[in-house]
Amino acid sequence: MDLTHLHLLITHLPIFGSILGGLVLAYGLWAKSNTTKNAAYYLLIISSIGAGISYLTGEEAEETVEKLQGVSESIIEQHQDFALYALIALIIVGVASLIGLYLNFRKPSLARTAGTITLLLSLVSFGLVSWTGYLGGQIRHSEIRSNTTGSTNNSNENVDQNKERDND
Repeated sequence: MDLTHLHLLITHLPIFGSILGGLVLAYGLWAKSNTTKNAAYYLLIISSIGAGISYLTGEEAEETVEKLQGVSESIIEQHQDFALYALIALIIVGVASLIGLYLNFRKPSLARTAGTITLLLSLVSFGLVSWTGYLGGQIRHSEIRSNTTGSTNNSNENVDQNKERDND
């Protein structure tokens, strides 16, 4: 297995881990269960590590696919840009999770606030990492890309332009 395969394999971890960790954390906050919150924090930390691995293996994956026919450099660049945002968000979630773990053990009075903040951060990071994954999927999955490249929009714009000319 090379770094490209590792990239494709590990990229799903931050996506599913951030939403699963967020859901478990929400349940832990609702149930007032430190054990459940701690499990969620561990899930979110693992997701953060997965995001780091995904980001570090992304360059090798780019080198592999940019030589293939039908691969758009602009889609790769969009994917890279959002990958950085997703990585930063998940690093923040990982740090917040470490703080949440610490507070659960040392300062329970602050643990609920830390858990709520971490939950909100996990939801934001899920949005960013999901969009990053969607953009990454477009690199090789033309069935997704064909609906978003603007071909439909271009034909609609042409119809609108023709209607405007007819009205003049």
